[in-house]
Amino acid sequence: MESLVQFTQKQLEQSTKASESQCEKVAERIVEEVNRICRESDRIQRTGEVGKWQKNLSEHRIRQCLNYYQLGSKRGRVELQSTLSAIVYRYISLRQGISSYQAKVNLIEDFLQGFYAETLNAFRREADVLPTYSPRSLLELSEYMAFTERYAKRRITFSRGRSQQLVILRAQTFSQQQPLETSVDITAAEGSFNRDDKEWEGVAMQQLRTYMAAQGDDHELTDRNLRETVAQELIRYLEEKQQLDCIDYFVLRLRDCATSEIESVLGLTPRQRDYLQQRFKYHLIRFALSNNWELVHQWLGATLEQNLGLTPSQWEHLLAEISEPQQKLLELKQLGWEHKEIAKELTLTSSQTDKLWGKLLELAWDLRNKPLT
Repeated sequence: MESLVQFTQKQLEQSTKASESQCEKVAERIVEEVNRICRESDRIQRTGEVGKWQKNLSEHRIRQCLNYYQLGSKRGRVELQSTLSAIVYRYISLRQGISSYQAKVNLIEDFLQGFYAETLNAFRREADVLPTYSPRSLLELSEYMAFTERYAKRRITFSRGRSQQLVILRAQTFSQQQPLETSVDITAAEGSFNRDDKEWEGVAMQQLRTYMAAQGDDHELTDRNLRETVAQELIRYLEEKQQLDCIDYFVLRLRDCATSEIESVLGLTPRQRDYLQQRFKYHLIRFALSNNWELVHQWLGATLEQNLGLTPSQWEHLLAEISEPQQKLLELKQLGWEHKEIAKELTLTSSQTDKLWGKLLELAWDLRNKPLT
């Protein structure tokens, strides 16, 4: 155990700016957790390779901790929030009559506030620290966030071998109860800071939105805001089409979840997941070529001013392929005419004009995504 602590401490010292004493304490807690798992796991004990398991589990926890450390207190918080939100999204239910996407996002944040409080208490208990312990440095905060992710993904086993992740069980219970009032701020500075525990645990979750908006330079911020707007509009579109399972799939894809994880979270077989993926793709294309085309093309950097994202040769090919009414429609769009004015000029109905424009956008879409030869 002593050599494993030294190994863990050395890894932390080499990869962080934390003090030697901080690295030592965190290393001791990591190794103690690993040893407890190995002692209590019959499966690990039966392998006869307990030492190998201890090192592998320690290395896994080191990587998790350092990942959050490298992200920093702000981006690490956003990453943790995103990871847990993706897992519980489909298990948090709004009150009857409420269908707002933003209302569901706010409800998920309320749930996670209570879950963070539970996790902090679990960390204090399992790490054998003082009941008033709170992270006081970036390394300690990273240790806590890594623990929170593992704690959330713990599987609780029921009768007949059925199991479920802990955070999902908490989310299902939360949806049947009043929102929790406890809030935890998991923000920490790079060094020590002199906050008492009540202040650390009492900062509202609203700060998360502020931190998310504060990341990156102006260009990155604009791109992220545009991406979030596109995502929200797509979710509203899917809600209107009553494609709720497509929303679940989309949210998990936004979080870069692996295919196997998507199947696990949504409880799908590979064939069912593939069918859902194809249905989502269909609605995604319909969304991108409908009334939302300007928003989507702005995000893609494929506006009319940018020739719909086509190269000069592709643009010439498009102009040669489209019909005369479509050419006139394109010219009027480039001149900034309103939709109703264009329909009147072309002596078409509004829906006919939409259909004509949609076919033009679809042709541009195919050209833009055509492999280069």
